[in-house]
Amino acid sequence: MVTAICGRIALSPNHVFNLKPGDKNSVCRGPCASRGILMSISATVSGKGGGGGILEKPVIERTTPGRESEFDLRKSKKMAPPYRVILHNDNYNKREYVVQVLMKVIPGMTLDNAVNIMQEAHYNGLSVVIICTQADAEEHCMQLRGNGLLSSIEPASGGC
Repeated sequence: MVTAICGRIALSPNHVFNLKPGDKNSVCRGPCASRGILMSISATVSGKGGGGGILEKPVIERTTPGRESEFDLRKSKKMAPPYRVILHNDNYNKREYVVQVLMKVIPGMTLDNAVNIMQEAHYNGLSVVIICTQADAEEHCMQLRGNGLLSSIEPASGGC
């Protein structure tokens, strides 16, 4: 039996119970100030093979209203489709400048990677700079454009 203090109880990602005041398993009997608190409970089974035995003490994760739990954040990041940031060749910017901008704008960009990306864009007309979330891709694209480079984004799942 699981007892909750007004709110949602998550036994696993597939089992979420929304409890209301007066519910059989709810401690809350009437108006409840903690209604917006999310509680997720996970328990593990001890014993040989985990098939039976005694449940160990559950781990309770509480979050404040309007704030996602770490589980929800990991889930949303895994589910977010990846996007490509594409650098397009232009006839205006010098190669050295393109390398400098790439290293300034893209986190973790090394000199070697920046030179390779610049060369590929120069000879092939475009080059993939980074694959990341849509929000990050939009930000990187705007920063590249803000520094005078031609760039765009596209979903990474489509195309070759």
